[in-house]
Amino acid sequence: MALANDIRIARNAGYGTGLVATLRDVRARALDWVLYRRTIRELDQLTARELSDLGLSRSGVKAAAREAVYGR
Repeated sequence: MALANDIRIARNAGYGTGLVATLRDVRARALDWVLYRRTIRELDQLTARELSDLGLSRSGVKAAAREAVYGR
């Protein structure tokens, strides 16, 4: 009986660690999305002159935010 319980516990531990990893990944992606949206919001508040000083234009704000947060 003890062997059966040990096997069941070991099998369930695998599912738990997978779930924890998945939840961590979902949390990390959500935090990245929040940072992406915040970056866009902050860049949108800049004037055209300020964006130009940064080497950006209005049309490049989303791409710049995406690169800053996701590296692509």
